[in-house]
Amino acid sequence: MELRFCNPELASLDDLDTEILACTVWTDVRPLHGVAGLCDWRLAGGLSALLRSAFMTGKSGEVVMLPGKPRLTFDKLLVFGAGARSEFGEDAFRKTILHMLDVMDGLGARVAVAELPGRPDELIAAERAADILLASAGRKREHDVWPLVEEPDARKRITQHMIEERRRVRRVI
Repeated sequence: MELRFCNPELASLDDLDTEILACTVWTDVRPLHGVAGLCDWRLAGGLSALLRSAFMTGKSGEVVMLPGKPRLTFDKLLVFGAGARSEFGEDAFRKTILHMLDVMDGLGARVAVAELPGRPDELIAAERAADILLASAGRKREHDVWPLVEEPDARKRITQHMIEERRRVRRVI
């Protein structure tokens, strides 16, 4: 799996040409923020309406697929439940990532733009999130590219961490 990056802004997301945009929502945080909040704004409060009606709750294991076009440049918007923000940790992150990968496999998607759970709130370090994503993807069907929605500082940290990991592996071999 190759990681690429884009800024957490609608203009940056609009520049990407992929089929799927994936993001997460919490059960205990309103209003929506991060990519879910951006999409909610672009969809005229459509995600908020689904939450108010309890069609979508944000519970762990939940996934809702919505059409992205014509208001978003993506064909599909996948909204994953990440559970309660107040209970979020590395185990919840791993569980949500595995669920995201399973759903992508089921859809036959090899490329998806994703905002990783907990990253907009820095609930998991960018480097650790990338490590878990790559390790989890290694157990699944081949995924080609995941552009991650990250701030510039986190992008630099992830890139530097990946370079250091490659050097470490080379030294061991």
